[in-house]
Amino acid sequence: MTHSQFLVADSLTATINELYQKFGAWRTARALLLVIWRQRQTRKQVCELSNYQLRDIGLPEREEILGHPNFLALQLRRFG
Repeated sequence: MTHSQFLVADSLTATINELYQKFGAWRTARALLLVIWRQRQTRKQVCELSNYQLRDIGLPEREEILGHPNFLALQLRRFG
């Protein structure tokens, strides 16, 4: 590990220790779980967006894959 990685780990440990001292174990753990849950919700909602919507909000587009329903619909329209 580099020196900067040790500094980050030390500051993270110190921050968690400070939160524990100030709010207690249960409130700190609850806050951490709430943050994880919110991040998961955000990622789940973004996964359901189309490439047009992703482009509109400034996120990278997903690559089209063969099994993706949009690809199948385009193929049926071309050959139908």
